[in-house]
Amino acid sequence: MAGGKTAPATGRTLEAAVADIGRGLGLKVQAQVKVGRRLWGAARHIDIVFTHPDTRKSLGIECKAQTKKGTAEEKIPVIIDDIDAWPIRGLVVFAGEGFSKHMENYLFSTGKAVALEDLETWLKLYFGLA
Repeated sequence: MAGGKTAPATGRTLEAAVADIGRGLGLKVQAQVKVGRRLWGAARHIDIVFTHPDTRKSLGIECKAQTKKGTAEEKIPVIIDDIDAWPIRGLVVFAGEGFSKHMENYLFSTGKAVALEDLETWLKLYFGLA
């Protein structure tokens, strides 16, 4: 499964790993960026926002880690829909052995998700980096 045994154990450690990849590529990194409210009034935050320093092109990242079967997987379809309400393009980065193969396939089919181990290459293509 994507992420494998080296996957971050928690969402916070995944966020840190994702931010490190962006910084390593020279992108500006912001964490927990507030972008309005959800239907029921709760604040909406994007885990990580990358911005290219020259082009100002931005990308929001929602981080989901799951080391064993649990509730993170159940929230994925709602998260995919929520990304459409963001003011910038968004992506789910996921890691861990707890995601079922069916959920991994669903994530890939949306075009809005990438496994952590593929993120650096994905970001290079998206931002036009060497």
